[in-house]
Formats: sequence, C-alpha cells, structure tokens
Amino acid sequence: MNKGSKIYIAGHRGLVGSAIMNQLQSKGYHNIVTRTHKELDLTDQIATARFFEEETPEYVFLAAAKVGGIVANNKYRGDFIYENITIQNNVIHQSYLHGVKKLLFLGSTCIYPKNCPQPIKEEYLLTDVLEYTNEPYAIAKISGIKMCESYNLQYGTNFISVMPTNLYGYNDNFDLEKSHVLPALVRKIHLGKALENNDWEAIRKDLSKRPIEGVNGTATEEEIRNMLSKYGVTKDAKDSSVVSVEVWGSGKPKREFLWSQDMADACVFLMENRDFSDMYEKGQTEIRNTHLNVGTGTDSTIQELAETIKKTIDFKGKIVFNTAKPDGVMRKLTDSSKLNKLGWKHTVELNDGIKKIYLWYVSEAH
Repeated sequence: MNKGSKIYIAGHRGLVGSAIMNQLQSKGYHNIVTRTHKELDLTDQIATARFFEEETPEYVFLAAAKVGGIVANNKYRGDFIYENITIQNNVIHQSYLHGVKKLLFLGSTCIYPKNCPQPIKEEYLLTDVLEYTNEPYAIAKISGIKMCESYNLQYGTNFISVMPTNLYGYNDNFDLEKSHVLPALVRKIHLGKALENNDWEAIRKDLSKRPIEGVNGTATEEEIRNMLSKYGVTKDAKDSSVVSVEVWGSGKPKREFLWSQDMADACVFLMENRDFSDMYEKGQTEIRNTHLNVGTGTDSTIQELAETIKKTIDFKGKIVFNTAKPDGVMRKLTDSSKLNKLGWKHTVELNDGIKKIYLWYVSEAH
C-alpha cells in the first residue's frame, strides 16, 4: 500500500474497523473509503456489487460483522450465521471480481474446537467439535477463512485471514445484553460504583447515552434499580450499603484479551508487509490453515479480570459469581508465534488497556 492507495474499510464504525481507520490515518493514508450500514447494506448482493463497481478500492479491510457475547450468540443463532456468511460472500467475491490487490479478513478465535489443546495453534482448526453457544458464528468465520484461501488458490488473489483473540478498546459494545465480557464488566462495575455512591447523576448520564432495554436516564429510580438488578447490579440483600455486581459463571475460565489498537496495528502491518504466500511453507501439497492468530500469549481468569476492573474503577462492593450460568470454554489462549515470526508483537498489556478503556468510557459518556 502507498499513502494514496484507495482503501475500503468495511465496518469502520465498529471496534476493529474504527481502530484500523485511526491507525491508517495516523500513518498518513488519506484515500480511505467508508460506508455506514445505512448507506450500504453488505448483505445486499446488488448494492455491494454496485459499490465495488463505482469505488473500485485497491485494498479492503473486511471488519464488518454481526458480533456479540454468549447471550447474543446463543439467542440469535440464525442471524449470526446468515448475516456473517452473506457479508463475507459479498465483499470477498466482489473484491475478486474487481481486482482488489489485497484483502484482510477478520475472524475470531472461536473458530477453534471447544476442547482445544492450549495454547491454540492455527493447525487445530477443524480437528474437533465447536463450542455450542457460538457455533453458528464460528462456522461463518471458518467459511470466510476457507473462501479467502480457496480464492487465493484458484484465482491467484491475495486475501489474508486473521483471527484475533478477545478484543476490547475504544468504540466497544457496552450493551449489557449483547456485549463481550470485558466491556460488560467495565460498564456494570462503573454503574455499581455510581450506585454505591448514590451518584444518580452518573447513572442517569450512563443510561441516557446507552439505554438498557429502553430504560434511559429519564426513568424513575425504581425503574432504573429494577433494570440494573436484572443485569446483576444490586444493593446487597443483607447490607444495603454494599453493592453487588454479578458475573456469569464460576470466574474460573481463562481468557486472553488484546487491545484493539494493537489489533489494528497488526492488520496494517500485514497489509503493508506480508502476502498470502508468506502464510504457508513452500512445497506443500495441501495448503490449509493459512490464517494467522493475533493475540498476546497471556491470559487471565474471569475472576482476575473482574478484580482488576474493580480496582481500576475503585469499586468497593462485591463481585458475585453466578455458577448457574454457563462458563463457556474453560480456557482459550492463542499461540501467535506464527505472526510473531512474521515481525509483529503486541505492545499494550491488560492492566494498561483496562485503564485506557475506562477513561474513554467515562469521558465518552459525558
């Protein structure tokens, strides 16, 4: 890529897409093409084809996707598989038809088997059954990997697939029904702190910015308390001066977290410096597992994560683990050595990242 290359970022308003756009702009790329979902529905084959015909981008970052946590993945199974496969098919195929020089497809480490050996290597793809709760999403992302791989092998395209570990950062999703664990905990513990301080101004500001099931900052205190309680932010039953924040599961599962700007840096690094031909050993008769893991190589239990966020926010209340709720996979740590050997490594550690996202969340909520 050169600084004047026409670059299309699909999903530029999302967590990863916005980070990629910031990264490109900070490096001097100035010919960036974007469309909001309202302007271009990527599940619409005709509209997507028209966009590529009119804009003819040279490089494509495919970060558009329907995403969510355990609850959303399990509840909206049909939506997750249909929308993600359709978006991928349309963007990847049109990139091929219109001669895109390089495309970067973003997936997720949920593509790997439920009981995968740890740390997870790229070669473990399709070696066992998937985690049930997010199987539709995982299958969609596996389809995207295989589509990129297959188009490269048949048509000589230069499409790269990257599988980030759990991401968090600016422009994250803080919807308590649909968000991932880290942003959900940041918001719940922030609200817990406001509740223990009886800071109703902060609570109302938060709900005005991000209503919960239609309950916003204009609701009555009782309505707000009931909604917070539904999502596990409550005054302690035995001591009303103590606030409890509920976390799903036992707190024992271990998860790896990557700062979104680090992920964006990895994506831009690959687009600038690496090609599909760098993703496999020369002379292989079967070319597969050409995707790249992107992670930190370290993980934390959900309990450790909750305690770190609690300390960062200075919440004095209790973290309560609801063991009646699912844990999901007990451990999911990526082996990113393949990417490291290609010349990239993360820079932001979890403690610093949590401070960054909380400062952003508080400033953005006002």
